[in-house]
This record gives sequence, structure tokens and C-alpha cells, in this order.
Amino acid sequence: MLRRLVPSQFSRFLIVGLLNSLFGYGCFAVFLACGVHYTLALLGATVLGVLFNFKTTGKLVFQSHSNKLIFRFVGAYCIVYATNLALMKALLLVGASTYASGAALLLPMAGLSFFLNKRFVFKHD
Repeated sequence: MLRRLVPSQFSRFLIVGLLNSLFGYGCFAVFLACGVHYTLALLGATVLGVLFNFKTTGKLVFQSHSNKLIFRFVGAYCIVYATNLALMKALLLVGASTYASGAALLLPMAGLSFFLNKRFVFKHD
């Protein structure tokens, strides 16, 4: 149904990405509020986000029902996590808060995620 309403794959990715980002950032913020260090908060949010995002991104954006792609998907998110962590650390070094850093990196990480999913994960499912 989403494919009929939103024919552009990138537009579907953005819509599903908004849902996924809200879920992931919500997890990150909850972990931070519970006193978890930002590196572990980011890791926990990423792990939970990967599980949630695999199905929503695969089905709603790339029309994939293949569970065997989970390994490539996890690999892509390892790259997203490492990039996110490095950029967050850089933002913290220049005085940004952990909340602001996490929010500022949502769009760049979404772009990286789309690229990796389109080119490496769901390329010819």
C-alpha cells in the first residue's frame, strides 16, 4: 500500500526512516536519561534499531521479505554505528551536548544508511 501511495523509493525510505529514527532516537534518549554512557546508549539504540528497521526498511522500502539479508543489514549498520560514534565524539569535543549531537547526526546517518542499503544490502534481492 505504501508503494502505491509513495512511488519513489527514496521518498518511502524517508518516511520509513522517520519512523525508524524516532524509534532509534527515542531509545537513545531513554538510555541517556537512565544514566547510560553515550557510547553504550548509542550501541543499545543501534541494536534495537537494527532489529526494528530490518523489517520496516526491507518490506516497506525495498519490497524484500528475505530474512537471509539480516547479516548484510547488520554489517551496514555496523558501518553506520562506527561513523555515528566518530562524528558524535567530534561534536562532543567541540562542546555540543550528547542530545544535540544525536539529533544533528540523524539526517547524515539516514543518508549513509540509504546508500548502504540500496547498494549493498537490498541491491538485487
